[in-house]
Amino acid sequence: MSSFLQTFLDPKKNFLARMHMKAVSTRLRRYGLRYDDTYDQYYHMDIKEALNRLPREVVDARNQRLKRAMDLSMKHEYLSEDLQKLQTPFRSYLQEMLALVQRERKEREALGALPLYQRTLP
Repeated sequence: MSSFLQTFLDPKKNFLARMHMKAVSTRLRRYGLRYDDTYDQYYHMDIKEALNRLPREVVDARNQRLKRAMDLSMKHEYLSEDLQKLQTPFRSYLQEMLALVQRERKEREALGALPLYQRTLP
């Protein structure tokens, strides 16, 4: 079942997945965002911890992209065509650190240790 699901979701093998990936890429390029920018640090504590572990320059670049996207959205504008072509929406910067944080959390739960962080209201 899982191999069928992986085949179904793989853009290289499935036409609908390829169309969806292209649509998402187009929308992210319009605002100059990357796919990892869409993760909300207030939604899941693992994302917040992964962002805290990233280098300051990476987090600052993420914040700048988000600010630019909000500014363009408020003005009902998009990036210029030449800047859209330069964007790399699926270049990941958060996935590796997020996977590491999730592995550490699962390991701590398996060993019965206290959680690394507690959920708090922002």
